[in-house]
Amino acid sequence: MSRLGRVTDTGVGARVGGWLRALREDLWTTRANPLPPSAWIRWLPHGLVCLAAFGVTVGGTGDMNDNGHLGANLAFLVAVAQGGAMVLGLWRPVPAWWLSMGAFVVGAVAVRGRLGFDPETYTWPWTAAGIIAELFVLLLLALRVPTRAAIAALAVTALLTYLLEGLRGAERYDTTGVLSLSLFAVVVVVGTALRGRREARAQLVEQTTLTAEERTRRTLLEERSRIARELHDVVAHHMSVISIQAQVAPHLVENPPDELKENLAGIRQNALEALTELRRVLGVLRSEHPGPGEPAGPDGDIAGHAPQPTLDRLDALVENTRAAGREVITEINGERRPLPPGVELSAYRIVQEALSNVLRHAPGARATVRLTYQPDGLEVEVVNGRPTGPAPPSRGAGHGLLGMRERVAMLGGTMTAHPWHWDGFKVTAFLPDTPPADAPGLIRSTDATTDPRRGTP
Repeated sequence: MSRLGRVTDTGVGARVGGWLRALREDLWTTRANPLPPSAWIRWLPHGLVCLAAFGVTVGGTGDMNDNGHLGANLAFLVAVAQGGAMVLGLWRPVPAWWLSMGAFVVGAVAVRGRLGFDPETYTWPWTAAGIIAELFVLLLLALRVPTRAAIAALAVTALLTYLLEGLRGAERYDTTGVLSLSLFAVVVVVGTALRGRREARAQLVEQTTLTAEERTRRTLLEERSRIARELHDVVAHHMSVISIQAQVAPHLVENPPDELKENLAGIRQNALEALTELRRVLGVLRSEHPGPGEPAGPDGDIAGHAPQPTLDRLDALVENTRAAGREVITEINGERRPLPPGVELSAYRIVQEALSNVLRHAPGARATVRLTYQPDGLEVEVVNGRPTGPAPPSRGAGHGLLGMRERVAMLGGTMTAHPWHWDGFKVTAFLPDTPPADAPGLIRSTDATTDPRRGTP
């Protein structure tokens, strides 16, 4: 034999051996495999199977005792094994199938010895109760085990039926081999199809969940990139100011000492190097040279290169909302003072997103923007009342609250977002002047009850 032939034989033998080992693992086991609960009535399938098992036990005992001329004890034992296999199949389908096959063989052999002594015929080798029990057992088996195992169980059932009826035979009986095997094949096909359908639905649900998680993760990264671009503008502005002031400072002093010039030159050089590194690191977030087709940044700024907004532009933002036909009330509590650029930018963006949500999801509702200057930070509150009509379908990504959370977490603040009185909505965020050492902090959020129209919690 050639080397190629030996390799081919070895490969086929290995595949057959692997297939046989897989079947042995599938059909030679006692591991639990409970029946999946019904989606609408949990224990209904279990109750039906137990009821059918009781009928098989009672009917099979009487049938084999009266018509099959078996002793009452033996008939009861075989019938109990058949009914017990049905109940056992709810939790351990493979042992239940083996029990059913054992009861079938014992019952068929025992009844065969009684055939031929009575002028009337009797169904053999499968009794009516035995067929019903095996149908349930094979169905429960096919619903839980791999297709190859269900087919192998059907093949073993057909082989035993053929050995009893085709090789040994009996006298004066009505054959049930062809009918029973046909019904068994149909049940195995149905059970396998239902199992495949259940697995396909489970995979679809899993894929849908993964897709939703991936969409949320992508939206989160996009929002963080947007925040990073805005902070890049803020930090770059301050670094540029430091560089210019360090360059101009020596000219403001008459006869500045060399040490002062050297220190200021070092400050300017460090500021320029920091600015260069900042632009290099964040350069991947946006193009420094936008082309004609590059999208506009926030507030319509071309590619986001215009100065980032602060609370000084809050009045213009509110006026834009009023121009859209909404009533907006602005309240400023406490002594207004300049805040760190990151706090001003985040507060502006939170108000902007909250008002956008009012326009999209609360037609005709009145909104209130309340800024409270506290000694240690700024509290931003945006509340809208009950809408006067149904909200139109939103074509947005539905992640506005996600961006608010990211901004608040970046500053180590807290945030709540929840429905308000009579179909209203309220967003409250506290932004500290000085972020804590472990910022970004945790966000205390009640978004579990968030209006689903406002975005994914």
